[in-house]
Amino acid sequence: MKLLMHMCCAPCAVYPTGLLRSENINVEGLFYNPNIHPLEEYDHRKETVEEYSRLAELKVHYFEGFMQDKWEKFKGSEIDRCTMCYTLRLNKAAEFAAEKGYDAFTTSLLVSPYQKHDLIRELAEKAGEKAGVEFYYRDFRDGYRKGQQEAKDLGLYRQKFCGCIYSYNERMEYLREKELRKLKQK
Repeated sequence: MKLLMHMCCAPCAVYPTGLLRSENINVEGLFYNPNIHPLEEYDHRKETVEEYSRLAELKVHYFEGFMQDKWEKFKGSEIDRCTMCYTLRLNKAAEFAAEKGYDAFTTSLLVSPYQKHDLIRELAEKAGEKAGVEFYYRDFRDGYRKGQQEAKDLGLYRQKFCGCIYSYNERMEYLREKELRKLKQK
């Protein structure tokens, strides 16, 4: 089977790539993540995917697309933002997989216990139907910790937020509050 895996980031791709390869599935990656903010973070994650692809000898296709304005102007709820974000990326993966003749596509988003797993599956299945390519569903979450440890052992950058500007702002607020607590303890 020739499988295209949408890669949200390198650390999340480590476990699924290894597992699928161990089952003799021919995996290639696709990095398309216009949701990642700020631009420095986007660049860092892309560079980390490039580094991992060299280390793992994994062919990865890249689509540029940093869409800061789209996310900064979006006023919907968290679930609406996640739906928009997942849909955009999964549609691109399905379209590319169909266009290039892959047997199926999947996503490394399915490894994270912090993502909306059922929503990802639902949207990916719809994207596959629309593009005319099978969505290869696999719950990779049981390998999340193992993959993160392998990424750490490889020296790969491991981010502390999902990527969107909202999660970035939440992370920055958490760090500010943590720093304030430290200062108050002194």
